[in-house]
Amino acid sequence: MRLFRRHRDRQTDRHRDRQAERPSRPVEEVDLDSLLALVAESLGYTCSFAPDGGTLTLSGPRRIVVRLTGLHAEARRRSREDWPMLVSEHLSHALATVDEPFDACDLAQVRPLLRTRIRLDEDLGTARVVGRHLSTDLVEVLTVGHGAAGRPVRPEEVGCWPITAAQALDLAAGNVQVDEPLSVTEADLGGVAIRRLSGPAASAAAHLRRLDDYLTVPADGVLVVLPDPATLVVHAVEGIGVVRAIERLRLLALREFDRGAGALSPQVYWWHDGRLTLIRADLVSQEGQTRLVVAPPPEFARVLAALAVRSEGGTGDA
Repeated sequence: MRLFRRHRDRQTDRHRDRQAERPSRPVEEVDLDSLLALVAESLGYTCSFAPDGGTLTLSGPRRIVVRLTGLHAEARRRSREDWPMLVSEHLSHALATVDEPFDACDLAQVRPLLRTRIRLDEDLGTARVVGRHLSTDLVEVLTVGHGAAGRPVRPEEVGCWPITAAQALDLAAGNVQVDEPLSVTEADLGGVAIRRLSGPAASAAAHLRRLDDYLTVPADGVLVVLPDPATLVVHAVEGIGVVRAIERLRLLALREFDRGAGALSPQVYWWHDGRLTLIRADLVSQEGQTRLVVAPPPEFARVLAALAVRSEGGTGDA
């Protein structure tokens, strides 16, 4: 931060006259401008700001106009200690995407190109993306672009739009549901009835919210596995046979996960009331035998108990 302060002092002297001509702006934005100028210089560019501070023009190897509205919004949410990294990432990203055939800060341009893609939370690391947890271990990430070339949208880009991040994710999921429909096949998995829903892109999970377009979803929901981002395998939760289904689905998910280059998850989940919940099911070797140990979340355990009671009353399956 000492380097930032020294450079800010120099920038204040250098741009005093130009800043005096601008409309009065918050001191935080003026400080951010100084940091932007420092980072631009380190990247081999000189810069000039629009009178309202909304854009920055980089001049050097190329001439690039960088929007700053979203950056200002993101900076207000973060501590000043984060600003150097935030600014460095913002300008580096602007340079890296300058040849894209769209302006990601213009919602009107990118609206039809928005999609959601599913990623493991642990794979995201420290990447700054716009997303929401689909479950404790899976994240629905907002992307922009054509097909497999789509990339994650950065928070500063969404900050330029007249809608919230949550609204943008809903819009992107809607695009997936309309433009990337799934095909459905029925199968028997060791005595367990399943449906496999497959799509042309890595976004099958977006269809969970419209699952009743593909099958009848019972009141207790469905079991789901997502061995790869383009596939859902589901089993309706309708009887105590769901215990056997967890075992069959876990083995299926593990098998497909192990052999798939684009593997997503070997776990079993429960889709119910618009939420995806992980059902912990671990394969344990003991005394030369391998068995499945299931640790259902409390809400699902209550469903299992109710199904068992119904089964004993002769209304469930054996």
